[in-house]
Amino acid sequence: MEARKPVIIGSLSLAALFICIWLFSHPDISIEAELPETQEAIDRGEYLVIAGGCISCHRGTENEETLSGGFGIETDFGTFYAPNITPDIETGIGKWDAHDFLLALQHGRTPSGNYYYPAFPYRAYAGLKEQDVLDIGAYLMSLEPVYYQVQLPETPMWLTRWVVMGWNMLANFSQGEPEMFDDELIARGAYLARNLGHCGECHTPRNGLGIPDASREYAGAVLGEETIEAIDAEALKQWTANNFDLFLLMGMKPDGEFVGGDMNDVIEHNTSKLTDEDRDALAAYFTRNN
Repeated sequence: MEARKPVIIGSLSLAALFICIWLFSHPDISIEAELPETQEAIDRGEYLVIAGGCISCHRGTENEETLSGGFGIETDFGTFYAPNITPDIETGIGKWDAHDFLLALQHGRTPSGNYYYPAFPYRAYAGLKEQDVLDIGAYLMSLEPVYYQVQLPETPMWLTRWVVMGWNMLANFSQGEPEMFDDELIARGAYLARNLGHCGECHTPRNGLGIPDASREYAGAVLGEETIEAIDAEALKQWTANNFDLFLLMGMKPDGEFVGGDMNDVIEHNTSKLTDEDRDALAAYFTRNN
């Protein structure tokens, strides 16, 4: 047994080393990635930012027409303040390049490799197409820089960014593979809802650790003191694609009532500005079982 001790210790040390490398390694980002500079890419990026609902959280507290941040997001784990995503060098994203945008949106990592808190919906954004991420970056970098220092999150002492690493691992194990669709219109709607629009971040219930319950996608949730309505197949069984399209455009439900609460802002700033084709895609996706 004594002779085997060095082998066992060495094996455990080697395993621990590989685990550390796996946990702390930098995500693999394409070295060829660059932010496009064409007006076409910037215009596409602007549309994607609108469709992604960025203004809902990143609107400026001092000037709502900017994306200078400061808006507080109340959760069971503390209050998180949306950062300044204008290209200000000191307080915003003025030093970011293509790799930084890919790290943030597809991997939930800061330019230095640290972890973002999941109040930032990077797990939904992880499914974004690389070109969409780069176009978003091109648009954000074209904005007027705004100097505004956002305050730090107000969280319990134990909730560090490194704790988020373990949270991500648990979330990965519990998520499973999302349903895929052959129909191009429904597939586009799924992409808009699950990834770009991150509808599940509000409409999907979470467990005690704050991890979305993938088995109850869009089944409704409680955020702070607000109850978020379900938008799953059961909740929408009486809806037609036309009903849903009108809802995205005007906020009107099939019974003639208009939506209230935070969804009002989502309708005004985001879904009402989608193209007819994208509203049709979302409607086809959410009413596909009707």
